[in-house]
Amino acid sequence: MPKQRAKLVVGNWKMHGRLAENAALLEAVAQGAAELPESVRVGVCVPFPYLAQAQALLAGSRVAWGAQDVSEHTQGAYTGEVAAAMIVDFGSSLVVVGHSERRTYHHEGAELVAVKTQRALEAGLTPIVCVGETLEQREAGEMHQVVGEQIDAVLAKLSAQEAVRIVVAYEPIWAIGTGKSATSQQAQEVHAFLRERLVAKGAQDVPLLYGGSVKPENAEELFREPDIDGGLVGGASLKYKDFLAICEAAGAVSVTQ
Repeated sequence: MPKQRAKLVVGNWKMHGRLAENAALLEAVAQGAAELPESVRVGVCVPFPYLAQAQALLAGSRVAWGAQDVSEHTQGAYTGEVAAAMIVDFGSSLVVVGHSERRTYHHEGAELVAVKTQRALEAGLTPIVCVGETLEQREAGEMHQVVGEQIDAVLAKLSAQEAVRIVVAYEPIWAIGTGKSATSQQAQEVHAFLRERLVAKGAQDVPLLYGGSVKPENAEELFREPDIDGGLVGGASLKYKDFLAICEAAGAVSVTQ
Protein backbone atom coordinates (compact mmCIF):
# COMPACT_ATOMS: atom_id res chain seq x y z
CA MET A 1 0.00 0.00 0.00
CA PRO A 2 1.43 3.41 -0.92
CA LYS A 3 2.33 5.58 2.03
CA GLN A 4 0.22 8.70 2.52
CA ARG A 5 2.59 11.68 2.56
CA ALA A 6 0.24 13.97 4.47
CA LYS A 7 0.28 13.85 8.26
CA LEU A 8 -2.36 14.92 10.78
CA VAL A 9 -1.57 15.94 14.37
CA VAL A 10 -4.49 16.72 16.70
CA GLY A 11 -4.22 17.90 20.29
CA ASN A 12 -6.75 16.59 22.80
CA TRP A 13 -6.80 19.00 25.73
CA LYS A 14 -9.09 16.74 27.79
CA MET A 15 -10.49 18.66 30.82
CA HIS A 16 -7.79 21.30 30.95
CA GLY A 17 -7.68 25.00 30.23
CA ARG A 18 -8.61 28.49 31.37
CA LEU A 19 -9.30 31.48 29.14
CA ALA A 20 -6.01 33.29 29.68
CA GLU A 21 -3.73 30.30 29.30
CA ASN A 22 -5.79 29.00 26.37
CA ALA A 23 -5.23 32.27 24.52
CA ALA A 24 -1.47 32.05 24.85
CA LEU A 25 -1.46 28.40 23.80
CA LEU A 26 -3.76 28.82 20.81
CA GLU A 27 -1.93 31.86 19.51
CA ALA A 28 1.45 30.12 19.79
CA VAL A 29 0.15 27.00 18.04
CA ALA A 30 -1.39 29.06 15.23
CA GLN A 31 1.89 30.93 14.72
CA GLY A 32 3.94 27.75 14.75
CA ALA A 33 1.58 25.92 12.40
CA ALA A 34 2.07 28.64 9.81
CA GLU A 35 5.70 27.53 9.47
CA LEU A 36 4.92 23.84 8.89
CA PRO A 37 5.07 22.12 5.49
CA GLU A 38 1.79 21.97 3.60
CA SER A 39 1.88 18.20 4.06
CA VAL A 40 1.06 18.58 7.76
CA ARG A 41 -2.44 19.30 9.06
CA VAL A 42 -2.95 20.44 12.66
CA GLY A 43 -5.99 20.47 14.91
CA VAL A 44 -7.00 20.93 18.55
CA CYS A 45 -9.99 19.46 20.36
CA VAL A 46 -10.93 21.64 23.31
CA PRO A 47 -13.53 21.47 26.10
CA PHE A 48 -16.99 22.62 24.97
CA PRO A 49 -16.89 26.01 26.79
CA TYR A 50 -13.79 27.02 24.82
CA LEU A 51 -15.05 26.35 21.30
CA ALA A 52 -15.92 30.03 20.84
CA GLN A 53 -12.45 31.06 21.96
CA ALA A 54 -10.86 28.56 19.59
CA GLN A 55 -12.97 29.90 16.76
CA ALA A 56 -12.02 33.50 17.54
CA LEU A 57 -8.29 32.82 17.77
CA LEU A 58 -7.83 30.14 15.10
CA ALA A 59 -10.14 31.34 12.32
CA GLY A 60 -8.02 31.99 9.24
CA SER A 61 -5.10 29.97 10.60
CA ARG A 62 -3.92 26.52 9.52
CA VAL A 63 -5.21 25.00 12.77
CA ALA A 64 -8.59 23.25 12.76
CA TRP A 65 -10.56 22.94 15.99
CA GLY A 66 -13.28 20.82 17.48
CA ALA A 67 -14.74 19.05 20.49
CA GLN A 68 -13.95 15.94 22.51
CA ASP A 69 -17.36 14.26 22.44
CA VAL A 70 -20.77 14.56 20.79
CA SER A 71 -24.28 13.47 21.70
CA GLU A 72 -25.96 10.58 19.93
CA HIS A 73 -29.07 12.78 19.81
CA THR A 74 -29.66 15.65 17.39
CA GLN A 75 -31.75 17.71 19.84
CA GLY A 76 -34.28 17.34 22.63
CA ALA A 77 -34.66 16.99 26.39
CA TYR A 78 -31.16 15.68 27.08
CA THR A 79 -29.79 17.95 29.79
CA GLY A 80 -26.04 18.38 29.62
CA GLU A 81 -25.68 16.88 26.15
CA VAL A 82 -24.12 18.74 23.21
CA ALA A 83 -25.38 18.04 19.69
CA ALA A 84 -23.19 17.88 16.61
CA ALA A 85 -24.94 20.87 15.05
CA MET A 86 -24.05 22.95 18.13
CA ILE A 87 -20.38 22.06 17.68
CA VAL A 88 -20.57 23.05 14.02
CA ASP A 89 -22.06 26.43 15.02
CA PHE A 90 -18.62 27.36 16.35
CA GLY A 91 -16.84 26.64 13.09
CA SER A 92 -15.60 23.27 14.30
CA SER A 93 -14.56 20.58 11.86
CA LEU A 94 -13.35 17.87 14.26
CA VAL A 95 -14.75 15.80 17.11
CA VAL A 96 -13.23 12.97 19.13
CA VAL A 97 -15.54 9.95 19.41
CA GLY A 98 -15.14 6.91 21.63
CA HIS A 99 -12.06 8.01 23.53
CA SER A 100 -11.02 5.35 26.01
CA GLU A 101 -11.84 7.68 28.90
CA ARG A 102 -15.41 7.96 27.61
CA ARG A 103 -15.62 4.20 27.15
CA THR A 104 -14.21 3.56 30.63
CA TYR A 105 -15.67 6.30 32.83
CA HIS A 106 -19.00 6.75 31.02
CA HIS A 107 -19.44 3.12 29.93
CA GLU A 108 -19.79 3.97 26.25
CA GLY A 109 -20.11 0.79 24.23
CA ALA A 110 -19.29 0.05 20.62
CA GLU A 111 -22.86 0.63 19.44
CA LEU A 112 -23.07 4.07 21.06
CA VAL A 113 -19.70 5.08 19.60
CA ALA A 114 -20.95 4.02 16.17
CA VAL A 115 -24.10 6.15 16.49
CA LYS A 116 -22.10 9.16 17.66
CA THR A 117 -19.89 8.74 14.61
CA GLN A 118 -22.99 8.86 12.43
CA ARG A 119 -24.26 12.03 14.12
CA ALA A 120 -20.90 13.72 13.60
CA LEU A 121 -20.80 12.82 9.92
CA GLU A 122 -24.39 13.95 9.37
CA ALA A 123 -23.45 17.38 10.72
CA GLY A 124 -20.38 17.64 8.50
CA LEU A 125 -17.83 16.99 11.23
CA THR A 126 -14.81 14.71 10.88
CA PRO A 127 -15.05 12.17 13.71
CA ILE A 128 -11.77 10.93 15.16
CA VAL A 129 -12.85 7.42 16.16
CA CYS A 130 -10.71 6.03 18.97
CA VAL A 131 -9.99 2.34 19.51
CA GLY A 132 -7.62 0.54 21.84
CA GLU A 133 -7.03 -2.27 24.28
CA THR A 134 -6.17 -2.48 27.97
CA LEU A 135 -2.92 -3.98 29.22
CA GLU A 136 -4.81 -7.05 30.44
CA GLN A 137 -6.37 -7.56 27.01
CA ARG A 138 -3.01 -7.20 25.29
CA GLU A 139 -1.31 -9.66 27.65
CA ALA A 140 -4.18 -12.11 27.14
CA GLY A 141 -3.64 -12.01 23.38
CA GLU A 142 -7.03 -10.33 22.83
CA MET A 143 -5.66 -7.15 21.27
CA HIS A 144 -6.78 -7.80 17.69
CA GLN A 145 -10.17 -9.12 18.79
CA VAL A 146 -10.90 -6.07 20.95
CA VAL A 147 -9.68 -3.48 18.49
CA GLY A 148 -11.30 -5.30 15.59
CA GLU A 149 -14.70 -5.36 17.30
CA GLN A 150 -14.43 -1.66 18.11
CA ILE A 151 -13.68 -0.56 14.55
CA ASP A 152 -16.04 -3.09 12.96
CA ALA A 153 -18.97 -1.77 15.00
CA VAL A 154 -18.41 1.70 13.54
CA LEU A 155 -17.75 0.59 9.96
CA ALA A 156 -20.87 -1.59 9.98
CA LYS A 157 -23.00 1.54 10.51
CA LEU A 158 -21.36 3.51 7.70
CA SER A 159 -21.60 3.42 3.95
CA ALA A 160 -18.34 3.34 2.01
CA GLN A 161 -18.88 7.01 1.19
CA GLU A 162 -19.22 7.83 4.89
CA ALA A 163 -16.33 5.65 5.98
CA VAL A 164 -13.80 7.58 3.90
CA ARG A 165 -14.66 10.72 5.89
CA ILE A 166 -13.56 9.47 9.30
CA VAL A 167 -10.21 9.46 11.06
CA VAL A 168 -9.20 6.51 13.24
CA ALA A 169 -6.96 6.84 16.30
CA TYR A 170 -5.35 3.81 17.92
CA GLU A 171 -4.79 4.50 21.60
CA PRO A 172 -3.45 1.64 23.68
CA ILE A 173 -5.17 2.34 26.98
CA TRP A 174 -2.14 1.19 28.93
CA ALA A 175 -0.09 3.99 27.34
CA ILE A 176 -2.48 6.92 27.82
CA GLY A 177 -1.24 9.46 30.34
CA THR A 178 1.25 6.96 31.76
CA GLY A 179 4.30 8.21 29.92
CA LYS A 180 4.69 4.68 28.58
CA SER A 181 4.31 4.65 24.84
CA ALA A 182 3.88 1.63 22.63
CA THR A 183 7.01 0.98 20.62
CA SER A 184 6.83 2.04 17.00
CA GLN A 185 6.70 -1.64 16.05
CA GLN A 186 3.82 -2.36 18.44
CA ALA A 187 1.90 0.63 17.15
CA GLN A 188 2.56 -0.22 13.51
CA GLU A 189 1.31 -3.77 14.01
CA VAL A 190 -2.09 -2.55 15.18
CA HIS A 191 -2.22 0.21 12.56
CA ALA A 192 -1.59 -2.35 9.81
CA PHE A 193 -4.39 -4.50 11.24
CA LEU A 194 -6.75 -1.50 11.25
CA ARG A 195 -5.71 -0.60 7.72
CA GLU A 196 -6.80 -4.05 6.56
CA ARG A 197 -10.25 -3.44 8.04
CA LEU A 198 -10.47 -0.06 6.32
CA VAL A 199 -9.30 -1.46 2.98
CA ALA A 200 -12.09 -4.04 3.15
CA LYS A 201 -14.55 -1.15 3.58
CA GLY A 202 -13.07 0.76 0.65
CA ALA A 203 -11.62 3.38 2.99
CA GLN A 204 -7.92 2.62 2.66
CA ASP A 205 -6.86 6.28 2.71
CA VAL A 206 -8.45 7.10 6.07
CA PRO A 207 -5.79 8.71 8.31
CA LEU A 208 -4.66 6.42 11.13
CA LEU A 209 -3.35 8.30 14.16
CA TYR A 210 -1.43 6.96 17.12
CA GLY A 211 -2.49 8.21 20.53
CA GLY A 212 -0.72 7.09 23.68
CA SER A 213 1.92 9.31 25.29
CA VAL A 214 3.11 10.86 22.04
CA LYS A 215 6.06 13.10 22.88
CA PRO A 216 8.66 15.10 20.94
CA GLU A 217 11.14 12.35 21.77
CA ASN A 218 9.21 9.51 20.11
CA ALA A 219 7.07 11.30 17.51
CA GLU A 220 9.37 11.06 14.51
CA GLU A 221 10.07 7.36 15.04
CA LEU A 222 6.35 6.63 15.31
CA PHE A 223 5.45 8.77 12.30
CA ARG A 224 7.98 6.98 10.10
CA GLU A 225 6.02 3.75 10.31
CA PRO A 226 4.16 3.06 7.05
CA ASP A 227 0.64 3.00 8.52
CA ILE A 228 0.94 5.76 11.13
CA ASP A 229 -0.38 8.96 9.61
CA GLY A 230 0.01 11.24 12.61
CA GLY A 231 -0.92 11.53 16.25
CA LEU A 232 -3.71 12.25 18.70
CA VAL A 233 -1.72 14.08 21.36
CA GLY A 234 -2.84 14.39 24.96
CA GLY A 235 -0.68 15.98 27.65
CA ALA A 236 1.95 17.28 25.24
CA SER A 237 -0.68 19.34 23.43
CA LEU A 238 -0.99 21.58 26.51
CA LYS A 239 2.61 22.81 26.07
CA TYR A 240 2.98 24.67 22.81
CA LYS A 241 6.69 23.92 22.41
CA ASP A 242 6.10 20.19 22.82
CA PHE A 243 3.05 20.16 20.56
CA LEU A 244 4.78 22.11 17.83
CA ALA A 245 7.83 19.86 18.11
CA ILE A 246 5.55 16.88 17.44
CA CYS A 247 4.03 18.72 14.47
CA GLU A 248 7.53 19.48 13.19
CA ALA A 249 8.43 15.80 13.48
CA ALA A 250 5.41 15.03 11.33
CA GLY A 251 6.62 17.61 8.85
CA ALA A 252 10.10 16.16 8.73
CA VAL A 253 8.72 12.71 7.98
CA SER A 254 6.12 13.83 5.46
CA VAL A 255 8.60 15.65 3.24
CA THR A 256 11.15 12.82 3.22
CA GLN A 257 8.86 9.86 2.52
